Amino acid sequence: MTERLLVRALKGGENTKIVTLNGKKITKMPSTLDKLPGLKTLVLQNNRISKVCPEISTLTQLTVLNLGNNLLEEIPEEMKYLTSLKKLHLFGNKICKFASGACDGLQNLILLNLNNNQLTGIPQEISRLKSLIYLSINHNQLASIPKELCFLKNLFELQLTYNQLICIPEEIKFLKKLQKLLLVRNNIEVLPKGLCDLRNLRILDIAGNFIQTFPSGFQNLKLKEFYCEANPLFLKQPVNAVQQEDAWSLQEITSRFIMNELAGKNPFIMHVIEQHPQVRNIISQRRKCAICGKYFLTIWLECVEFVPPPKNWKISRNLQLVPLQILICSYKCFNQRGPNLFGIAQV
Repeated sequence: MTERLLVRALKGGENTKIVTLNGKKITKMPSTLDKLPGLKTLVLQNNRISKVCPEISTLTQLTVLNLGNNLLEEIPEEMKYLTSLKKLHLFGNKICKFASGACDGLQNLILLNLNNNQLTGIPQEISRLKSLIYLSINHNQLASIPKELCFLKNLFELQLTYNQLICIPEEIKFLKKLQKLLLVRNNIEVLPKGLCDLRNLRILDIAGNFIQTFPSGFQNLKLKEFYCEANPLFLKQPVNAVQQEDAWSLQEITSRFIMNELAGKNPFIMHVIEQHPQVRNIISQRRKCAICGKYFLTIWLECVEFVPPPKNWKISRNLQLVPLQILICSYKCFNQRGPNLFGIAQV
């Protein structure tokens, strides 16, 4: 049956546009593919293919390639020759890495499906997929994602569910067109502040992580759907606690002075700081007090403010109040807080 289909395709020559060989128990890709230069769609799903044949590099007009549910162990270098490719399905393989140069020629790729593989990381070269709109890497073993992924300015949908992610890079703020972000069942403890810059984000699912609070400004996202079940979110259960005295380190005292002088545009400090890159690096980690507006370095007092979720969000049933992380520079400011702001206590 497989041979008959191939013979029919070969008779068509340059006029053959689609070849579909699903579930044929094929162990090798047909080496005769180079006889089909006009091929647009190649579907080899549900087979036993472990390697991509070199002849695939001749398919420069191919727009859809489906190698889902095979035995591939890497995204091969030959992919870079498929310069017209728009949709690449590699789900359900044993892929654990990208071959060097695999992303080089995929400038027109808009969809990449890598679900159900064994990837532990994503190469920086992912940023070369300039046209990518849909990226799905669910059910892998990712521990992190490179900041370069966040430079895919056309990305509309990003799915990273059921991995081992600990954090999301702050650079996610550059995904200005992102509308759907799925991070279900990872090990994420903190969401980046940059997430609040995603003004086009409409669907966010972070269920099954270790998130306790959300970054300040999170409630201003224009979400339509938000799911956060199975996270240990802080609850509004006030208790009395004993306040300690403020005791700042010498570095903290010096840093606060420098940062607030820079905020006031002190010309002498601005000139001197240019000569000390190490100091610039330290104060680049500065934070701003939510009460007095002054800068500080070390997280002095982490607080939480409880706000109701926007009425137009479709939300998890158990979410009644959104806990927002608020940072304060001293107990003096803490004592000037509003009625909905609480310090975080261990009880």
